[in-house]
Amino acid sequence: MTEAMPFLQKFDITFLRPPPISASSLFSASSPHSPIAFPIPGDIIGKQFFTPQRHERRCILMPSIQNRFASRAVTYLQYIRRFLKWLLAGLIIGGVCGIIGGLFAMAVEWATHTRTHNDWLLYLLPLGGLAIAGLYRLLRLPHGLGTDEIIETVRSQKRVPILIAPAIFLSTTLTHLLGGSAGREGAALQLGGSIGAAIGDLTKPDLNRDVRRICELCGMAALFAALFGTPLTATLFVLEIIEVGRFNTRGLLPCTISALTASLVAKAIGAPAEVFPLASGLAAADAVTLLKTLGLGAIFALAAILFCSTMHVTRKCVRKVFPNHFIRAAAGGAILIVLTLLSGTRDYNGGGAHVIVEALAGHARPEAFLMKLLFTALTLTCGFKGGEIVPSFFVGSTLGCVAAPLLGLPAPLGAALGLMGVFCGVTNAPLASVMLSVELFGAEYLPLFGITAAVSFMLSGHHSLYHAQLFAQKKLGRNE
Repeated sequence: MTEAMPFLQKFDITFLRPPPISASSLFSASSPHSPIAFPIPGDIIGKQFFTPQRHERRCILMPSIQNRFASRAVTYLQYIRRFLKWLLAGLIIGGVCGIIGGLFAMAVEWATHTRTHNDWLLYLLPLGGLAIAGLYRLLRLPHGLGTDEIIETVRSQKRVPILIAPAIFLSTTLTHLLGGSAGREGAALQLGGSIGAAIGDLTKPDLNRDVRRICELCGMAALFAALFGTPLTATLFVLEIIEVGRFNTRGLLPCTISALTASLVAKAIGAPAEVFPLASGLAAADAVTLLKTLGLGAIFALAAILFCSTMHVTRKCVRKVFPNHFIRAAAGGAILIVLTLLSGTRDYNGGGAHVIVEALAGHARPEAFLMKLLFTALTLTCGFKGGEIVPSFFVGSTLGCVAAPLLGLPAPLGAALGLMGVFCGVTNAPLASVMLSVELFGAEYLPLFGITAAVSFMLSGHHSLYHAQLFAQKKLGRNE
């Protein structure tokens, strides 16, 4: 017995000493005070006994591991469910907006072609302005309703009247038909926003307001992509412009899906896409070229400030001089007729895409960017409908074509940099601007486009085309 004691002490067989516990807990495996050792075959082979303390730790550890895996499984299932939900929503919104956007693009293209071959349509501008004012009065829509109000509804989640869609469709087409100086991508934000909001209203937005907000963003991105053929630019643009410095990452997937779908659908039904060719091999991204490009970026920032200031000041002056909507529209149409006749050209009527193409080929009038700015400000502030984005392309490309040779850069490259630089300055969307350059011109001159966007974004300050645009982060810091 004495020889066996060291052996027994080595394995600590505690059941040789009866403990002072109750009989009910004697066989309780979960009790931390249970002295009973339950031998496990593997442990016996390893010359160890399974004590109740180890059993308790296993009993506590196993449920926690199971709960952790169950929680992760539920989380992954939620991700998959949300992914499928937004995939379906993006496809639906993109399909609807692709069809409507394609029809809208074809309507504007038809209007431009018809106006080009019928010069007498210009003299109907005052009647067209009256017709647009009457249409908005008939549909009981605010006559000044524009992109600012759409941006505000994204933030505040106010109801967007679905009648905005037919109103902006018809009025923008009429503006281009009669020779008003406006674009169409700005109108696409209003058209797509109203459609996306209407689809979002079908998903019980009172229970989840974020769903309606993202649906509205999807509609805006989809219409932009359907008209311009740049889906990634459209996605980044609508996610950037609501609040500068705060990127809505939740809308990245559905907006991308809707924009890609709309772009493909619009092409499938024959919608024309904007094509701006740029020659290759114009310049290398060396140190000297980058410094020259930096100077161009500063010029484009000043042009963006001039563009925004002119639009806002003209709007205030015109409304003060002509407080009545109908008189303002008729007077604005008459002034545009006079300016067109004095200029001696029709280059400043409509969107002016052909002038942009000529600037990218190295040909532009020195005064073209100022004339287009004047025509666009009068058109949009007097009640005609359209967008400011293509006019900003016009202003930037013609200005860059003229200014680039002064700094020793090729005129076509300067036109491309100006197109993107002024767009960046007036919208405060640098990521979308760089992506626009890639989707339009390729990545050959990407470093030059990148420095232009950065400089224009910084030096344009807090000027913006949209009063409703907020700055979540100040460009100069907190103490600005």
